[in-house]
Amino acid sequence: MDRKNITNMEVKKKNRNRVFRYICKMGTVSNPDIAYGLKISLPTATQMTKELIEEGLVEEKGELQSTGGRRAKALSAVVNARLAIGLDITKNHITLVLTNIVGEILKYERICKPYISGDAYYQQINERLESFLDESGADRDKILGIGISFPGIIDLDKELVTYSHILGVEEIPFASVGRFFAYPCFFLNDANAGAYAEGIQNEEAERFFYLSLSNTVGGAVFSDNELMQGRNFRCGEVGHMTVVIDGERCYCGKKGCLDAYCAAWRLSEAADGKLEQFFRLLDQGDVRAVNIWDAYTNYLAIAVNNIHMVLDCDIVIGGYVGSCMGTHLHQLWDKVVDRNTFGEREPYVKVCNYKVAAAALGAALKVIETFVSQI
Repeated sequence: MDRKNITNMEVKKKNRNRVFRYICKMGTVSNPDIAYGLKISLPTATQMTKELIEEGLVEEKGELQSTGGRRAKALSAVVNARLAIGLDITKNHITLVLTNIVGEILKYERICKPYISGDAYYQQINERLESFLDESGADRDKILGIGISFPGIIDLDKELVTYSHILGVEEIPFASVGRFFAYPCFFLNDANAGAYAEGIQNEEAERFFYLSLSNTVGGAVFSDNELMQGRNFRCGEVGHMTVVIDGERCYCGKKGCLDAYCAAWRLSEAADGKLEQFFRLLDQGDVRAVNIWDAYTNYLAIAVNNIHMVLDCDIVIGGYVGSCMGTHLHQLWDKVVDRNTFGEREPYVKVCNYKVAAAALGAALKVIETFVSQI
């Protein structure tokens, strides 16, 4: 096949992809709407939607209201034409989500399941997953795959979970996990998955840093609808940024890491291990909670300022703490402003939009995005 034909095919595929994304975004549109919105010809828009209808991804849903001429056909995405599963594995829990092609959560479940390295653990997860799908009534033939979020370093080139301190494992081949499931598996680091959920469907998210504050501290850079991975797939690992020279010992063995000061357990241990209870105490003005939060945000403000000085972008606070902190963000922001060299007053620190199942959702959305990009 000559280069000209290949190029024409690439252009056609790109147009079809743009058209499908536009329909998903707008909900219900017409071919003239698509042509105008994407600045393509009406015959091109019509041909693209015809192909998408034939593939079962778009459907006609009556006619739109007339604006003076012939009524245009109303077109919508067949939102449940394809499904994806998200699985978030943590030290003590697993979270499952089922999403459709536009990223809506159809079913969600979080259960206590302590991690134990070995075949039996994954066999039990698969059994729970299949029951989860039975309960949802999901058509197995529509499932594109499973996005699996791991708290560790994910090497996409070597297809390995190279290291996870929190789970106590290293050098786990993707295939050794994927073999227990009946669907293709896609692997993401947990902070990357949270960032993906936050950014992939947000048109305003040109670039941001996702700071995950859970029982370990992680991070991810999301830019131009992609995750920045880094040479060794460790981009964003700010949990091991030094915030105190020769400070408290981190689980990694070094001293003074951000993780040693801003892991979520630093707050929850003051409230019987319940982070939500800590923030209730904070709301009530409990003196001990106020003092702990003050110390916590001192260290967090250092990290946020450092990240912003390097990347000059918004910072989204996610993980367990980001999901709970709510109105207490302003106390962090006040300290960040005091440290900012350039006197910036426009808030660039935000709490996450997805406060439940963010990593599982992000993992599922990665599966969806992989499919959509190939339409």
